[in-house]
Amino acid sequence: MDSKTEGLGLAPATADDYRKLARKRLPRPLFDYLDGAAYDELTAADNQQAFQRLHLRQRVMRDVSQLDLSTRVLGQDLALPLILAPLGLAGAMACRAEVQAARAAEQAGVPFCESTVSICSIEEVRAATRAPFWYQLYVMRDRGYAKDLMARAHAAGCPVLVLTADLAVMGARYRDVRNGMAGGLSLGGKLTKAWDLLSHPQWLLDVGIRGKPLTFGNLTAAVPDAGSLPEFKAWVDSQFDPRVTWKDLAWVRENWPGKILLKGILDVEDANQAAACGADGIVVSNHGGRQLDSVAASIDALPRIVDAVGDKLEVLMDGGVRSGLDVVKALALGAKACMLGRAWGYAVAARGEAGVAHVLSVMRKEMEVAMALCGVTDVAKLDREALQEAKR
Repeated sequence: MDSKTEGLGLAPATADDYRKLARKRLPRPLFDYLDGAAYDELTAADNQQAFQRLHLRQRVMRDVSQLDLSTRVLGQDLALPLILAPLGLAGAMACRAEVQAARAAEQAGVPFCESTVSICSIEEVRAATRAPFWYQLYVMRDRGYAKDLMARAHAAGCPVLVLTADLAVMGARYRDVRNGMAGGLSLGGKLTKAWDLLSHPQWLLDVGIRGKPLTFGNLTAAVPDAGSLPEFKAWVDSQFDPRVTWKDLAWVRENWPGKILLKGILDVEDANQAAACGADGIVVSNHGGRQLDSVAASIDALPRIVDAVGDKLEVLMDGGVRSGLDVVKALALGAKACMLGRAWGYAVAARGEAGVAHVLSVMRKEMEVAMALCGVTDVAKLDREALQEAKR
């Protein structure tokens, strides 16, 4: 790719730059799937706005010549307090995107988390990388298949299982409905969709041709036509289990020998329950605003949860993280690390592995500047003193 961002006349520097480029590169249904959220998308917007409401506390005349951004999360050493979050359908955004992102994460010294609904399979990512990656799982009605997925992840050397807790039912994502991501389009809608695909020849070549097979690699044994979105939606409707309770976490604990990270916690009582039921860590998360709209921004929910369970398990967060400054703010409020979702999705759609690597590099530099000008030399020493009027 040219060193300048296409259509922008600017060198891509931020996640927002990559978002603009991804919008040009991707067919509209795919961009809206990545970018969109539930209902009126209020929580998705507030995830970012809540970070903007937090002010860093600038401190001067301190020796900040040596900065340490490394940390240890769930027994794994990380060069940065970042994890690439599980992102469904990522391989539809760029050619074998999960592999590209995993390689970029490996180079940066941070974990990549493979989604159950990735295009690339666990085994494909394993074959393309050397560093251990994490695996994300839903609690399915078919416990036998869930158990098989855990066995595959363990065989691939995944040290952490990220169990998604906030998908008992699927949130209503109206952009996906309008775009016919699950079918139901009229003839006119289908023609519009076909023209949209044809008007993105670079995507067609990169993903539609070079990126084959466009199937859900981890689900080929479960979904008869794993390349069909309507077929996939039918599988989701049949497998996402609204009967899931805390007892199911105990079942996962019995069948997974590694660390368990429970993702989708926004409430203090739920955080305490996760600790009591054997989770090793939690992710304070509202699913990027993609599930229940009008809930709290993740960063607003974080301090109360850290105060309640921070001494019992490791607390991570995601939602609205777009810069290294956001990461510094989250760590100051008690998070051990942050998960990136859309930020790496935009980057891989725009520039593939190089884009993901660049975003991680930029965020490292932003963290270094923020820490230095806050007078903090080690991420382990970031606390609420680094924030001005920190929210509690």
